[in-house]
Amino acid sequence: MNIASKLPSVGTTIFTVMSQMAAEHNAINLSQGFPEFPISEELIELVYRNMQMGHNQYAPMPGLPALREEIAQKIAKLYQTEVNPDEEITVTAGATEAIFSTIMALVNEGEEVVVLEPAYDCYIPAIELAGGVPKTVALNPKDFTPDWEKIRDTITEKTRMLVINTPHNPSGAVFSPEDIKELKALLEQNPNLLILSDEVYEHIIFDDKPHLGVLADQELAKRSIAVYSFGKTFHATGWKIGYLVAPTSLTKEIRKVHQYNCFSVNTPAQFALAEFLKDESNYQGIGEMYQKKRDYFVERLAASKFKVIPSYGTYFQILNYDNVSQESDVQFAERLTKEYGLASIPVSAFYQQKTDNKMLRFCFAKGEETLEKAADILCKI
Repeated sequence: MNIASKLPSVGTTIFTVMSQMAAEHNAINLSQGFPEFPISEELIELVYRNMQMGHNQYAPMPGLPALREEIAQKIAKLYQTEVNPDEEITVTAGATEAIFSTIMALVNEGEEVVVLEPAYDCYIPAIELAGGVPKTVALNPKDFTPDWEKIRDTITEKTRMLVINTPHNPSGAVFSPEDIKELKALLEQNPNLLILSDEVYEHIIFDDKPHLGVLADQELAKRSIAVYSFGKTFHATGWKIGYLVAPTSLTKEIRKVHQYNCFSVNTPAQFALAEFLKDESNYQGIGEMYQKKRDYFVERLAASKFKVIPSYGTYFQILNYDNVSQESDVQFAERLTKEYGLASIPVSAFYQQKTDNKMLRFCFAKGEETLEKAADILCKI
């Protein structure tokens, strides 16, 4: 049977490949981004209790009203922005579904979408499935800051959307006040441009830096779709629950896709999250916890030949290895897994053209014992 692939250049994701390789070679897995420590017992108990109470049938398509109300209150506290929980918040099957439904709803055939690379790998396939044309702009490889002049030069009359990500996966870079200023100027210059802002690591930010998301600015919020993840915030990536916030007119269109994409999201977990969000301490101290892990990992790399690229958010650390090997990052990542027992992600996987800057991404959402073993391996190379 002949099947014309809609994504001919897409294979199994690098995250799956490296995790399988780690399992095959009994390697420490710092490749795929998931915590190895348990989630809150209170949150587990809340899910269990709601299952026992009979909250096991379909939730409303946009999300449980109680959860959307708590999200609205959280946004008001954090960003001093009022959003309508009924018309501007949609609970989704993870941030990936939120991103996919947004792009499918708002990007039309032939319209261009600017993506800043390195970029999380779900953006470009969604753009292509929507019939859009991805236009990539490289971030500065030294510190992963945006080149706003290049971004402006890339935008044309066909450009529908700009995808941004802060804190940034894979680098851990975060937007500065100057970046927000440039972003606002970009919208003023391009009245039809929309911003899709991936902010799933909003609470995992370090060194007293603020999270400068689009909802904190009224002008940006009017033209933006902001995406968040409970999985990242509460260490429950397997739950696949997130949400998006967008103006009413955009939300209306996104929900048309969402309702046929997954319709609704896990009901008892939504009830549990609505209760769990009432206590701000459940999400406010997460950055401090992960900063200690980052510092622990980086301090133990001081004796290694790897160059540490500063990470100001997420739970990822990029290491440059050009003092260690001149192999491609894919080759070196494979050898590191097979011969040394440590799995990572080659950063070229985050570029459409597989740009190789001799960098690997390591996930430090692990226990101290795991991080110490990983650092010991790297220091011996």
